[in-house]
Amino acid sequence: MNTMSKGRWRGAHAREYYGGALMMLIGLGAIVQGSSYKIGSLTAMGSGFFPVALGAILVLLGIWIAATAHRVPHEAATDEKESLEWRGWFCILGSVVAFVVLGKYGGLLPATFAVVFISALGDRDNSWLNALLLAVAMSIVCVVVFWWALQVQFPLFTWG
Repeated sequence: MNTMSKGRWRGAHAREYYGGALMMLIGLGAIVQGSSYKIGSLTAMGSGFFPVALGAILVLLGIWIAATAHRVPHEAATDEKESLEWRGWFCILGSVVAFVVLGKYGGLLPATFAVVFISALGDRDNSWLNALLLAVAMSIVCVVVFWWALQVQFPLFTWG
């Protein structure tokens, strides 16, 4: 093993450790912020219950990612691209902006469709058809879960 691949090996581990630590930090922040609200119980959830639960899940996932960082195969560590994936970054950020704008002026259904469709295009392996099918499927799931089952006060469609 030469020093170049050894450096990449350490870099791959470091990224996994830093990623896990960042997830733990964000999760702890969500727990701290969510605990300033009423948490409640499973049968009578308060406004802080969901952020605290998600924060705890993020902390656990961060621990798992950091704990399994040493298991990255050597071939995966040496074949990684060192450049940023700008397409993915722009698609994810664009999908968030689209969700905010369409959620306010279009409603739940167009906002959900847009966030899933644009985000799916961030993956170079997805085609337009795959992104379209995923967006339609997730829009149906969103309507069933949030609008029909949970009766979230977010209109399906709105104009202006």
